[in-house]
Amino acid sequence: MASIQKRGKKYCVIYRIYDDEGKAQQKWETYDTEAAAKKRKLEVEYKLSVGTFEVPKCVTVKELLDEYVNLYGREKWSFSTYDGNISTINNYIIPTIGNKKLDQIDNHFIEKYYQELLDMPAVKSSRNMDESGKITAATVGEIHKILRSCFRQAVKWGIMNKNPATDATVPKHKKEEREIWTAEMLMQAIEACENRWLKIAFHLSFTATLRLGELLGLTWDCVEISQKAIDSNSAYIIINKEVERISKKAVEALKQKDIIQVFPSMRKNNRTVRVLKAPKTDSSIRKVYIPSSVAILLAELREEQKETIEALGDMYENYNLVLATSYGLPLGESYLRDKMQEVIDREGLPDVVFHSLRHTSVTYKLKLSGGDIKAVQGDSGHAQADMVTEVYGHILDEDRKKNAQLIEDAFYKKENLNPDMKRTDTGKKKIEVPDGIDYVTRIRIKGTTKDGKSFYSSYSGLASDDSVIKVDMDDDTNLGTQSNIVSEDY
Repeated sequence: MASIQKRGKKYCVIYRIYDDEGKAQQKWETYDTEAAAKKRKLEVEYKLSVGTFEVPKCVTVKELLDEYVNLYGREKWSFSTYDGNISTINNYIIPTIGNKKLDQIDNHFIEKYYQELLDMPAVKSSRNMDESGKITAATVGEIHKILRSCFRQAVKWGIMNKNPATDATVPKHKKEEREIWTAEMLMQAIEACENRWLKIAFHLSFTATLRLGELLGLTWDCVEISQKAIDSNSAYIIINKEVERISKKAVEALKQKDIIQVFPSMRKNNRTVRVLKAPKTDSSIRKVYIPSSVAILLAELREEQKETIEALGDMYENYNLVLATSYGLPLGESYLRDKMQEVIDREGLPDVVFHSLRHTSVTYKLKLSGGDIKAVQGDSGHAQADMVTEVYGHILDEDRKKNAQLIEDAFYKKENLNPDMKRTDTGKKKIEVPDGIDYVTRIRIKGTTKDGKSFYSSYSGLASDDSVIKVDMDDDTNLGTQSNIVSEDY
């Protein structure tokens, strides 16, 4: 059986076919009118019933892109990626080469196409256009990513023999380095901040290395700020959700995958909705220790929020959000950005975006930890070197906990607002460790007591020789001073 679904001004005929292995595949065909869609629906159902149906082959770039979005994009893309890619496809790819036949596209055509794009006017957007109003090299790079992925799927599906975009030369674009605040600047902003929500957002974004969506999606069930945790420097938050504003079309197309909550909208005719959703990647889910000063601020906020909920009763829409409006809804991104801009203008601070606080956080933690990339990576949720991160999990947990205390002392007690990077070069010969592994390694060592008995111990540090470590033992242990390396625990 086939069905018809309206998408915007278009009508889609949806049906299932089965490959030689009996695996079902859903097919979408798009038509301009409902009448054309109904005609095609009847045709598909009849041919399927008598066994004469053949899947139409994509001939043009547009036909292939429709297939690519329906079969690949709907399954693989996040909401923001879907919105961005659909916009790029509709604004740039289909209007320029949509009618181009696939058998006419080769590597030479693609490279020439990319160069021609640079001379075309851009769709009005500060992100997509240069000073002359032309398409930027960055936008061409986004077009290339889509086409390369699309053609790769076409090869997989047997529609094309070769991916013409694989080896194509893409115009280079220079990434603009955004200015970030120093710790002194952030402290100035915090002390000058009069808005309660912004001040807490400053503290959390900096100390927990949060993205703005993660900050707005933080819920109280993911916050450990008990008095015991504060006293023992064990307060932490768990990041496993984020708030994002997405288009209603994306919600419909992706069938609300990963959406936990759709928040009510003030305007019925809004084309976007604000949602609470699972993060984009598994690496974004993480536990981050926070300094005691921040934990105390959160504890005070929670008590005030409880009083508000009790006073408002049913009028309070309780989504358990840490950063919520007076009636329980999530704070808007624009609200925090506007309040931050007020602080910037009033204090004469560098004009940075909210996301820059995350970069300030990473930089500060790297300095405090002596360049311990793995520990900082655990806090930031970056997906790089996941294997090493998993192996070092038991060590990093303590290191990240130490980061919270370091920030407490250095930043909140103002003992070291501008830390220098610690030197790790002692002038001694060091053990060579594989790329991507921390410079400090844990080594299991074997030694011999003075009475001839063997013992095992562990050593953390740098070896003075490739095969032998000198270990200074306490006289009370009755142990020797030289031990042989048995194994290296990476």
